[in-house]
Amino acid sequence: MKALFLVIFAYLLGSITFGEVIAKLKGVDLRNVGSGNVGATNVTRALGKKYGVLVFFLDFLKGFIPALIAVKSFGIDSWVLTFTGLASVLGHMYPVFFGFKGGKGVATALGVVFAVSPSVALFSFLVWLGIFLWKRYVSLASITATISAFLFLFVAGYPVNVLFMAIVIGALIIYRHRENINRLLTGREHRF
Repeated sequence: MKALFLVIFAYLLGSITFGEVIAKLKGVDLRNVGSGNVGATNVTRALGKKYGVLVFFLDFLKGFIPALIAVKSFGIDSWVLTFTGLASVLGHMYPVFFGFKGGKGVATALGVVFAVSPSVALFSFLVWLGIFLWKRYVSLASITATISAFLFLFVAGYPVNVLFMAIVIGALIIYRHRENINRLLTGREHRF
């Protein structure tokens, strides 16, 4: 029963789209600004770096807190961790509180990975930073870091439930970036 409550908690916490909440408090409708996304990147474009960093941190915590509880309560090799991590990211992408229209899940996924392995999260973030500084595309950096996180977890020998979680979350993140991928391929993606 505790496991089920944790998964539900993870989804509901993930469903709080802090970008949308903060933007509304500032009198901005993110759906009508920039990319229309509720994540940290669009918040940065619409409200500035201070609010973008705040949203990134809060979205990160949405993944980190439930995943850390799962790791500490059930162990890293527990499928409870898998479903908790997936629920956090799915909550962010498809939030029940905001009409199932959320963000792309990158910061929330990073929080999940950090709860599993701070070193893998750090290496993935460094991949993101390197690609971003080189190409100035947030989407390309996010996709590359997502793939890198799975590879780092695989090489480090993490259990199958963690690898499964990383594959599913990675596939969801790439799917949520499908329009960005199309714009990257056609040379129409916006640089940051």
